Amino acid sequence: MKRHVTEQTAIFFSVTKWMIISSFVGVIIGGVVTLFLKILHFSEHSRGFLPFHYYYTLPVSLFLTVWIVKKFAPTAEGHGTEKVIEAVHKKDGKIDIKVIPVKLLATVMTIFSGGSVGKEGPGAQIGAGVGSLISDIFKFKNSDRKKIVICGISAGFATVFGTPIAGAIFGVEVLVIGVIMYDVLLPSFVAGFAAFTTAQLLGIEYTYYDVRFYQSVSLDLALIFKVVLAGIFFGIVSDILITIVSKSHSGIKKLPFSPYLKAFLGGLIIIVMVYFFGDKYIGLGLDTIGNILDPKYGEELNVPWYAFLLKTIFTSISLGVGGSGGIITPIFYIGATSGHTFGALLSPDNIELFAALGFVSVLAAATNAPIAATIMAVELFGLEIAHYAALSAVISFLISGHRSIFSSQIIAMKKSEMLKINVGEVIEKAEVDLEDKEITRIRKMRDRLTSKDKQKPKKKAK
Repeated sequence: MKRHVTEQTAIFFSVTKWMIISSFVGVIIGGVVTLFLKILHFSEHSRGFLPFHYYYTLPVSLFLTVWIVKKFAPTAEGHGTEKVIEAVHKKDGKIDIKVIPVKLLATVMTIFSGGSVGKEGPGAQIGAGVGSLISDIFKFKNSDRKKIVICGISAGFATVFGTPIAGAIFGVEVLVIGVIMYDVLLPSFVAGFAAFTTAQLLGIEYTYYDVRFYQSVSLDLALIFKVVLAGIFFGIVSDILITIVSKSHSGIKKLPFSPYLKAFLGGLIIIVMVYFFGDKYIGLGLDTIGNILDPKYGEELNVPWYAFLLKTIFTSISLGVGGSGGIITPIFYIGATSGHTFGALLSPDNIELFAALGFVSVLAAATNAPIAATIMAVELFGLEIAHYAALSAVISFLISGHRSIFSSQIIAMKKSEMLKINVGEVIEKAEVDLEDKEITRIRKMRDRLTSKDKQKPKKKAK
């Protein structure tokens, strides 16, 4: 009995401690990320003062972005979330305080000029940076710092997208594939809600989508079959996305030019691409996403089937040459447009449903966060979509394989019992192969087939 009372007392004090810390952290991060969002909103609306197309500033903007990041905070490079994951795994969550202003400024410059990047990565990195700063001020130990930084990821994500539950789950799910860090779950929830509420109080308004999907039949087998096919398709789309982003990043890195020249030339290439394909593939692309998910447009919306491929290329160049910003908003665009294409081909009556499923399923597969993606579907699109979103998100998560847009994620599970992989490795270094017994079975099957071919009598030539 005494041991039981001791245990409960210790847990009570621990819960109380983290409720207080995470609430405080969430409020501070909500305020800082709100400032970032308001500056970003102001910069986008100031484009009209330019006497020419805003994207003409992209070469100079990317040049300056690379210079600012390299000069003042090299760890602010890239799409944000990746650097936070790396800091949690390798540095006990220690993040340079200079990341906060540098990431804010660099991202605003990139998005203002039309770089195809997102705002959630910087939001998560700024949130994590604030969490690390708070840990330094109050001299928290390393284990507590890691928790607070993870809370920063959740709070930043929740503040940017207005999805506090999905934000909390994303923060604890994105670090390790196959493991949810339950010891950080409560602080993440509290920090996410605190940040989200703070942002609302400070005037941030969020967009939620009504895809008007209402199921009249409790068991629609035809629709379930289409959702399964969609999950496979979204897994393939995610694999294409990861491959293009990874290959373009490594290819651009190998070019024998200075990073400043690469940034300038990358901006020029994007301007040329805009001339041929239009400006709907640059910037955040939220208007396009909103139109695709609006039932009043349906099949009338002119979205080319290859829109998701073009957005992937624009994003790969923007980030590869040094643009600052997140990659999840482009993932939403890629998912929604690929879902629109799938729906238009196989289910014209449910185009918006499949666009919504693509929105969350490509996220699930590209970031290995199917639970957060499913919860986000409920928060953004409503409860009716939940079971279809779960089915599509998990299938796409499995189909994409042991790959991720975040190469610092650690693998803690195999996606198939037929595969052999070193659990505990980061994705970047993971080697995947068939299990020995599967290799033996395939060889036996091959030998049987070849022996049958040899036994078949040869036809005599006439």
